[in-house]
Amino acid sequence: MTDIPKSHPRYASLMARERIADGVRNGITSAQGMIAQGRGETFDYILGERTMRSADRATLAAAAALLLAERPALSVNGNVAALVPAEMVELASLLNAPLEVNLFHRSEDRVRKIADLLRSHGARMVLGESPDCRVPGLEHSRALATRGGIYDADVVLIPLEDGDRCEALVRMGKTVIAIDLNPLSRTSMKASISIVDNIMRAVPNLIGKIRSLSGSPREDLQAILRDYSNRNTLSDALLEMQEYITARMRELDTAGRSAGR
Repeated sequence: MTDIPKSHPRYASLMARERIADGVRNGITSAQGMIAQGRGETFDYILGERTMRSADRATLAAAAALLLAERPALSVNGNVAALVPAEMVELASLLNAPLEVNLFHRSEDRVRKIADLLRSHGARMVLGESPDCRVPGLEHSRALATRGGIYDADVVLIPLEDGDRCEALVRMGKTVIAIDLNPLSRTSMKASISIVDNIMRAVPNLIGKIRSLSGSPREDLQAILRDYSNRNTLSDALLEMQEYITARMRELDTAGRSAGR
């Protein structure tokens, strides 16, 4: 990786780029994944590269849903594996949930490499190398699933996922938790709970909330979900993004007036 000093103002974003590029070099991430990373980075600028209040509320609801789940499962694609492999393994361990590799641009070699990477970080349950069923309504390789994993899960975490698969999983009756920087994406709008945040912030935040809620009475977790509205969360995310843009425009106006003096 490029030697990037931690003092660089864009350190976190540049490190994410390096991880994706390294994932491509190592056969973990597809070349198309680099485009997806760039698109997400654009939205992160509009968020101010921070976790918004709406995202924090969604993460709390996601933690409650995962703790209430009887059969949680976590989906991993090439970008997720490149960006947060250790964090996904930690999350799976906390929930005693399987990690399941699922790829749009699928090759058995990539699936194996991602599974091996997760195991190298200590994962105990990694599925996806031998899928034995299909998600109804999907025609490409994203339909592949595994019994005992995503196919049988009641709650599924799908970071950086395509909208068609998100919608198909919702149609199966699952609670679907998405991590997506675009609040207007099909994934965000179709998911049960949408965390509009950078995955490198979202997964550690989710781990922290699961730890803090662990041991809470079931009724308290259910109350968190009853009070949650994904529609309101996405609306609030857009308002927070607008507020951030407006604040930056005011800064530009102030700087312009100062320069004109």
